[in-house]
Amino acid sequence: MAVAYDFGSVQFDDAVRAAGRRAFAETLAAGLPVFFIDADGLNVMERGDGRRFEIRWLPGAPSGENYEVIRELTAHAA
Repeated sequence: MAVAYDFGSVQFDDAVRAAGRRAFAETLAAGLPVFFIDADGLNVMERGDGRRFEIRWLPGAPSGENYEVIRELTAHAA
């Protein structure tokens, strides 16, 4: 059964974030890349194996061919 949330509530915000995380994980698990803008403002493609790439969108190109990889992003040591 669906739970009702007040749209202006912290609980609603938390539920939306959790749903987004689940969708992100399910998409990667299905073998599909996920595209997003990271905290530094970079357009990123992440693959199921955890590798991330900075990409550039190619306006007008067909779906699936509408981006190019600029570079692989590496994890920074803490």
